[in-house]
Amino acid sequence: MKAPDISADRLHIRDLAPGLSNLLWLGGLVALVAGLLLATASGTETFLRAYLTGFMFTLSLALGALFFVLLQHATRAGWSVVVRRIAEYFTCGFGILAVLSLPIIIAMVLQPDILGIRAAIHDIFPWTSELIVWGDNTAAHPGDEILQGKSGFLSTPFFVLRMVAYFGIWLWLSHFFLSRSLQQDQSGDPQLSLQMQTRSYPGMILFALSLSFVAIDLLMSLDPHWFSTIFGVYYFGGSALGFFSLLAVTMFWLQSNGRMSQAITVEHYHDVGKLAFAFIVFWAYIAFSQYMLIWYGNLPEETAWLTVRQSPTWAPVSLLLLFGHFVIPFLALISRVPKRGRYGLVAAALWILVMHLCDMIWLVFPHVNHGGDHAIASFGVLDVIQIVLCTLGILGLYLGRVVRASAQGSLLPERDPRLPESLAFHNF
Repeated sequence: MKAPDISADRLHIRDLAPGLSNLLWLGGLVALVAGLLLATASGTETFLRAYLTGFMFTLSLALGALFFVLLQHATRAGWSVVVRRIAEYFTCGFGILAVLSLPIIIAMVLQPDILGIRAAIHDIFPWTSELIVWGDNTAAHPGDEILQGKSGFLSTPFFVLRMVAYFGIWLWLSHFFLSRSLQQDQSGDPQLSLQMQTRSYPGMILFALSLSFVAIDLLMSLDPHWFSTIFGVYYFGGSALGFFSLLAVTMFWLQSNGRMSQAITVEHYHDVGKLAFAFIVFWAYIAFSQYMLIWYGNLPEETAWLTVRQSPTWAPVSLLLLFGHFVIPFLALISRVPKRGRYGLVAAALWILVMHLCDMIWLVFPHVNHGGDHAIASFGVLDVIQIVLCTLGILGLYLGRVVRASAQGSLLPERDPRLPESLAFHNF
């Protein structure tokens, strides 16, 4: 297939970035302030849960972008060069996400119960009821042998140290790959491609470990008595699917604004659609595997987590995920036609992003631990409004940083040695 002529393509968004990033930052701050004000009615615990939901949703998109960048370099992929720079820019948001993680960390280490924050965080993360330090933790969590056994890992200082390590890894990886990619735009040095490929292998290992542990720390530890050996993989599946959906929407938005009109072709939409379809199936496979093994084992310490989500309050959300996160997008994208149609693919991508947020709600909200007694959380209109406000706030601040970073260079790697292959490739 003959490569399209991109000489007339607009490959920068420098004219759009300042105004759009400021709008996103302002909108994000307004949404978070509105969420804080609503906390007077919804309660501190609801706000913190909604904040955690929005944070893990947004973090998953950034992690999905980092996975895409690492994967393309590790496999020496040619087709994706045109859209890889977009993913590299989406990894620029880890710095602001590190700042946005501070409310969660501060709430965990806060000693005075200011505005009920300490009591609320204990109901969300019951293992924080004791400020565990390294050493003899046998006196921690009296009467709870499970928490005593996990106290070496579920200790506040160690948790903070791990969070610093996670963001340190992500910031280093994102900076390395974007800086080398932008450097290649200037020098055209093919050795930079080899450097990025070589670093992608240990980078993928660090990525896998850090993603798995952050999912354990911020999601699985909400019920510290429960455990799943594939929970990190479950979160990874949703992260990758969420980013591929976001990538499809971003490609559409850029072309709608006169950018990369010739560089991005129907073939790129097709491949992004194939990746999204693959991870729809992968996410469903991991979700079913986790459910089936817990159901078959029928152990009380494992089934309690699912029993809560099969209660009358949360069973509709579980069914929504079954059909909305798997069946509907599976049927929507199984054919070749919607993957190659921009409008059909973007509509499916937006639906998937909403379902991905519902998945985060399903992970964060159902289980509560009031006064040490396990209970099932209620879910009402105030909860939904709080989730929307917190998610829009965190997502707006993250996207504002991404847009501002995108103004520093081209929207595609202009002198990558595999760019001609990416421009000319054709699906069979």
